[in-house]
Amino acid sequence: METNTTKTSLVRVTEIQGRGRGLVATRPIEAGQVLMQETPLLIYPHSNPCITSSFCAHCFLALPPSPSFLSCPSCTHPLIFCSTQCQSGAQTSSHTEWVCKSLNILSSSSLDPETHTQACFLIAAYNLAIVSTAKFQLLLLLQGNGATVDSQAHLLHSFMVSVMSFWPLQGQLPGFSPELTASLLSKDKQNAFGLMAPVQQGGERQVRAYAIYAQASFFNHDCLPNACRFDYVDKPGDHNTNIIIRSLHDIQDGSEICLSYFPVNWPYAERQKRLLEDYGFSCMCDRCRVEETWSDKESMDEENAILEDEMEDEDIELQEADAMGENTGEGESDFPHAYFFVKYLCPVENCGGTMAPLPPCDGTPSPVMECNMCGHLRTDEDFNQDLKDHGMAD
Repeated sequence: METNTTKTSLVRVTEIQGRGRGLVATRPIEAGQVLMQETPLLIYPHSNPCITSSFCAHCFLALPPSPSFLSCPSCTHPLIFCSTQCQSGAQTSSHTEWVCKSLNILSSSSLDPETHTQACFLIAAYNLAIVSTAKFQLLLLLQGNGATVDSQAHLLHSFMVSVMSFWPLQGQLPGFSPELTASLLSKDKQNAFGLMAPVQQGGERQVRAYAIYAQASFFNHDCLPNACRFDYVDKPGDHNTNIIIRSLHDIQDGSEICLSYFPVNWPYAERQKRLLEDYGFSCMCDRCRVEETWSDKESMDEENAILEDEMEDEDIELQEADAMGENTGEGESDFPHAYFFVKYLCPVENCGGTMAPLPPCDGTPSPVMECNMCGHLRTDEDFNQDLKDHGMAD
């Protein structure tokens, strides 16, 4: 997890009026193209013991029940490693002697689960300063400055004071204060990506770990994104915690590339609440400007009914609309995400994932789309058949 593999040639960071820093395409992008592949600055586990006992504490690979996995002999609650390579790698990076001591103190604390997870982040952040000063400085440059030192920040700072007393770089980090703790917590809240545990019975997924990526943190949000994020944590091999960003459709040179910070099928009120509480802004995208006029009582079922009505009224020829701007819902429709929901929302029940084409091969677009949550694959033929089954195709 040391090598940064970001494809910087396809995107660049720029100031976007009213949106701060964002990422734009440096050349025309094809549907399904990999825009970025990046190694995390830091990664830390969720505090839920039922989750942490089921994956490797270094590479976060999901593990089957087995008594043969390695553990840290010094931890009060032993962490599990999938191999000697991961065990030794953790001892020089994510699970140094200071982290081990800090987690032992944390395990005996009375912090609630959410605060416990935030403490895990702060331990990982200050450990980053031990193993890589340059990466710690990158972390400090991310969005999240000027955070308020509230009661939660004071509580967590008090905990950090207790573990920083044996931090190995004493005197080499000027500015350690409640303000720095609050700033780091804000950076975590605004920039961390959740790495999901495998789907459980009933379709529920939980976060197994959180990761922060230096370049991917610059992606702004849109409720009708033109790209989405994939991760393949359970794929064996190096760099399995890399984030991979793929385009949903063709993107013009100079266009901003946006992700959705949550599943695209969340209702308007829930999206706005999450964006305001976690990221400090209200979304005014085309989709939100339409949905803000809806009643709070309108359910997803009603939304889907409106979607179908709009599509029938406008006679959208979905089977022929593959290029950006051709029925992507970005025209003058009163329901701009009608096409998006049908084309890019995963059809698997209760998934909520986003479908993106597989990467093109030798300039030829792939006819197969992949869900970024459940991995479901759907061909163009399957899609067109679904349209016919629902009476939406000519």
